[in-house]
Amino acid sequence: MSLGSSAVPVSAPGLTPASSGAAAAAPGPQISHHRLDNGMEVVVIPDHRAPVVTHMVWYRNGSADDPLGKSGIAHFLEHLMFKGTRNHPQGAFSEIVAELGGQENAFTSNDYTAYYQRVPKEHLRVMMGFEADRMTNLVLTDEIVAPERDVVLEERRMRTDGDPGSQLSEAVHAALYTHHPYGKPIIGWQHEIESLSREDALAYYERFYTPENAILIVAGDVEAQEVLALARETYGAIPARGEAPQRRRPREPGPRAHRIVTLADGKVEQPTHQRVYLVPSYRTGAPGEAEALEIAAHLIGGGPTSLLYRKLVMEERVAVSAGAYYYGTALDDSAFYTWTVPAPGVTLEQLDAKVEALIAGMGRAPVAGEDLARAKMRLVADAVYAQDNQSSLARWYGAALTTGETVEAVRTWADRIDAASGADVQAAMAKWLTRKRCVTGYLTPEDAQDDAQAES
Repeated sequence: MSLGSSAVPVSAPGLTPASSGAAAAAPGPQISHHRLDNGMEVVVIPDHRAPVVTHMVWYRNGSADDPLGKSGIAHFLEHLMFKGTRNHPQGAFSEIVAELGGQENAFTSNDYTAYYQRVPKEHLRVMMGFEADRMTNLVLTDEIVAPERDVVLEERRMRTDGDPGSQLSEAVHAALYTHHPYGKPIIGWQHEIESLSREDALAYYERFYTPENAILIVAGDVEAQEVLALARETYGAIPARGEAPQRRRPREPGPRAHRIVTLADGKVEQPTHQRVYLVPSYRTGAPGEAEALEIAAHLIGGGPTSLLYRKLVMEERVAVSAGAYYYGTALDDSAFYTWTVPAPGVTLEQLDAKVEALIAGMGRAPVAGEDLARAKMRLVADAVYAQDNQSSLARWYGAALTTGETVEAVRTWADRIDAASGADVQAAMAKWLTRKRCVTGYLTPEDAQDDAQAES
């Protein structure tokens, strides 16, 4: 089981090549999209190159849907979903997957929770039966819940409390989202995890784990009609409960001031610098804005030809690494990230000033035509090459559909990337990548922080 993370993007690029020059390749798979009578959506992604299938069930709930004071309940329930049902004892599902030579896991993000198995195609019906069973027949007792809560607390201690980089990221996001629940860690705050109960888990389960709130995605050596027939037989037998739960979240107010978060720790050997900007997602942005930000991320920090790497690492030698990415697949306003690691003798403040100057300069200057074309081609090519992984295909569609996008939006992503102009990209950078919209994070060794305080 794993957590999705607001610091690790799950992109949902299109699967058809851009039409006028960004890339040229064969069209992607023919996706089919259906809805069962009980409201559950079914997406089928044919991939006949190997006799295997990836079976995923996505729920439209994540850590941002955790009730007030119950942070971490979405992730905690993900753990508890492996604890058995009225029809199958704890471990039975996992044992079947292992006996079939398959793989399984689950993950929780801000906006969704998903469960998946990858097995030989002839066992798809078995996977559907087990997954449909735990959608409605989960059994929880205090004897099950209490030890698993301790497991989650230990996971938090190992992943966050014992890792200065994770602690800084957590603090930066809390500063970026002062009002919106994206500011809560996906795993939850320790003191709130400690209070999570069996009743909390069951209430969350009853609210969100319904067919109306779920999306079945099957990618692999299958045909749409056979998958749909199996889905009706298994998932379709679950009665509808009414309308899917509504996700009502507070809107993050527009930031008014640049914020700096500093964390010093004796375990830090290499200082790091990061900037996180509050920006629109594909769902919340005006038409074309998210695509422009996607291209901007590649221009700013997408590899050795990007601005940050070329200027700071190769030319000025004030950094040893640099990069950027845009987390566009989100239900609400999202984030744009840059990071740099200073060269010896360079302070984080000096590096921050250079990053600020470079990004601000890009918002004022036209984007060079050859740079724009290169960025588009690389983005679309990456999407085309990634079609070799059926799990990636399933994840693209699942992340998009659970955050308010459509199958058609994923299909046409590359065309929209190709349509973005240099002026669009420049305008997006000038509007959204401003100093007052960002939180700067400094991670330093403890002695470096002490030295800075002594000098002041």
